[in-house]
Amino acid sequence: MDVGIVIPVFNQLHFTKICLESLRETVASTVQIVVIDNGSTDGTAEYLAAYPKIRVITNKDNQGCAVAWNQGVRASHASWIAILNNDVILPNNWLDGLLDFASEKDADIVSPAFREGEYNYDIAEYSEDYVRCMHSVARMGIAQGICFMVKRRVFERIGMFDETFKIGQFEDADFFRRAKIAGLILGTTGRSFIHHFASITQNSIRKEANVKPYEAENRAYFRRKWRLTWWKRFPVRRYVKLRDFWWRVSEKTIYGHTLIEKWIDGRLRYF
Repeated sequence: MDVGIVIPVFNQLHFTKICLESLRETVASTVQIVVIDNGSTDGTAEYLAAYPKIRVITNKDNQGCAVAWNQGVRASHASWIAILNNDVILPNNWLDGLLDFASEKDADIVSPAFREGEYNYDIAEYSEDYVRCMHSVARMGIAQGICFMVKRRVFERIGMFDETFKIGQFEDADFFRRAKIAGLILGTTGRSFIHHFASITQNSIRKEANVKPYEAENRAYFRRKWRLTWWKRFPVRRYVKLRDFWWRVSEKTIYGHTLIEKWIDGRLRYF
């Protein structure tokens, strides 16, 4: 199956370099990579201009994730679109694992398992052992905004990402929600594993003095759009909390891993 890869970036050149180098080592040269530069000022534009075999779309300022994702999707004609954060490291077979899972489950949106936080391990060795243990494990009905692969027909059915969401946050949740309402199949699989440094770009943006409180505005818009009153949110929160607890405990007990792992305060924690 043909795949296009879409990566929005805003500064954080160090992480973009790591991401693109891991991509170059793990995907075929025929895979189209589209990078959307959202007005970077740290040398990212110059680096991307010299990088071989990628398509670069340049915005004068930061248009946010939703706009950049839409630009990338429109620029690619592949039957599958993989959307990545730029603060990820990708080991061998990460893409094959997603495609294999999608084919078996006839899934429309799929995400890999991931370990988040400090990069203090050998990802090649860890991911090989991890996938061997977690190959059969899946969390159906959910996907992860840091990395998700979307079948082209999904956009034709439910539309593109909602560009009302500014900068970042909630545009992925909105898209996944629309997909589930449309009866499409979502899943997160242990057949694919990546490393995520965790909110590198978002944390940097939040520190800027002139940035509006976009996260709160996006949350308010999301709730208005879906008419999510407190009374509607309360039972959903309880259900999600119990569901995630069951996933975490059962996966850790049976396999010794979970589909979401995070390095926090000097130790690996399971989610």
